[in-house]
Amino acid sequence: MSKIGLFFGSFNPVHIGHLAIAGYMKEFTDIDQVWLVISPQNPLKKKGTLLADHHRLYLAELAIGDNDALKPSDIEFRRQGPSYTIDTMALLSEKYPRHRFVLIMGEDNLYTLHKWKNARELVKRYPILVYPRPGISRKENIQLDEILSMATIRRVNAPLMDISGSFIRNGIRRGKNMSYYLHPAVWQYIVYMHFYEK
Repeated sequence: MSKIGLFFGSFNPVHIGHLAIAGYMKEFTDIDQVWLVISPQNPLKKKGTLLADHHRLYLAELAIGDNDALKPSDIEFRRQGPSYTIDTMALLSEKYPRHRFVLIMGEDNLYTLHKWKNARELVKRYPILVYPRPGISRKENIQLDEILSMATIRRVNAPLMDISGSFIRNGIRRGKNMSYYLHPAVWQYIVYMHFYEK
């Protein structure tokens, strides 16, 4: 039975921070493979400059290349309506009964769990690997405390990655060379397609 880490995100675009975290989880935990689950639309975020699903999937494929430790997943593209983690994980567990799934998330997302659909059920069914995010502080919340008390959480000492998709998109819009933060093939495709320039 393989242990799969599910790393959810809009990946808009996928950048070296994502790859570093995914790689760390593969190499320094007991996970066999990390799947980058590309979300069509996070219900807690505004749509803004979100690239079309197929472009973000293709960028993830370019970034991963032939690395068998990582895998892009478009599982959420085939579902209608808002995309909720609990529903996707239940679907994956049903579809891949020989896999055990673990949720990978940043510390910032951990502290929003009380806003997630069926959060109590989620944390009871799936362990969570948490990586640190810079400048994150937790606000007191009774609901969150209750949810976290039910969860199996392992904090990992992954490198702090202070890179975001919005930073990269803003840089491109301002005409900056953002190639330092992206896999070369991803950068080339973004430039070729003129993504994020307006």
